[in-house]
Amino acid sequence: MAPLVAPATTGFLTAFALILAIGAQNAFVLKQGIARSHVFWVCLTCAVSDALLITAGVAGFGLVVAQFPSLPRIMSLGGGAFLVAYGLTRFVAAYRGGDQMALTAKAAPLGTTILICLSLTWLNPHVYLDTLGLIGAVSTQFIELPQKVAFGVGAVAASFVFFFGLGYGARLLAPIMQTPRTWQVLDVMIGLLMWYLAYGLLTS
Repeated sequence: MAPLVAPATTGFLTAFALILAIGAQNAFVLKQGIARSHVFWVCLTCAVSDALLITAGVAGFGLVVAQFPSLPRIMSLGGGAFLVAYGLTRFVAAYRGGDQMALTAKAAPLGTTILICLSLTWLNPHVYLDTLGLIGAVSTQFIELPQKVAFGVGAVAASFVFFFGLGYGARLLAPIMQTPRTWQVLDVMIGLLMWYLAYGLLTS
């Protein structure tokens, strides 16, 4: 068991460090957590999506990108377009005060929420870079199958710990999110983040 601790720890720390950077997906989880809206399902969707991608990366699926050089550009265009559109919705919401709600306000339907969550995950090329590319590359240092499995399990565990920690930990911010102005500021910040990420994708 001891020889598997190192690869599992490496997988956990690698994945946690990559996920830690606040991005489109994390901003959405944070917002849902503050609003206490479908938190469990949003966190589960993000964690399971990451788990599938991490598993593919560790299994060597990253080689697909090498076989199709145009794939990163296609993903960048699609993801950038989505981030621009989603960022615009946040600016409109801030302008209209659409999200200046009490935390007990009616939440968006679960289906709509999950669809947005999936889009922010699967249309984001950085997710593929982190999971299929970087995590997949780091996993190559472990040759034996048990070590590879331990690395993958550690990386997947990091995803679950991070997203559920972010989603439910966001509730600590609830007391300061009761005012309309705070929600507007949050929406503007998220909108700016979406456009910044879109700019990076479209100009890379």
